[in-house]
Amino acid sequence: MRAIAAARERAKRRREQTAEAEAAYAAFLQTVAAPVAKQLANALKTEGYLFTVFTPGDGVRVASDRGRDDYVEFVLDTEADPPQVVGRVRLTRGSRTLTDERPIRDGAAPGALSEEDVLAFLLDALQPWLER
Repeated sequence: MRAIAAARERAKRRREQTAEAEAAYAAFLQTVAAPVAKQLANALKTEGYLFTVFTPGDGVRVASDRGRDDYVEFVLDTEADPPQVVGRVRLTRGSRTLTDERPIRDGAAPGALSEEDVLAFLLDALQPWLER
């Protein structure tokens, strides 16, 4: 009975933690990630690097205008404990597709991420496109 009660309590705590993270993630997207991504895309555009920012309901994606399958996006990983924002980088080189997924800042809750964290991640993730 104690094991069942403990399992139920863990599940309840996990659901509450996920709900809090989802709310913080929505605020993060609107107030931090999307504005930084748009500013960076505009700055890169003036230098001749063409990127478009998409803001679907559950994320932000910075996509290269030269390759429709090349992008950097932010998603909420609710499987992590605690839930965290991860960045996915997808780059195609000929017939190869390279995919990388890593936290924006390891162990940071969505509400703890700053504009500097997002900018640093994006600048690092966009290096393959900027090297050309």
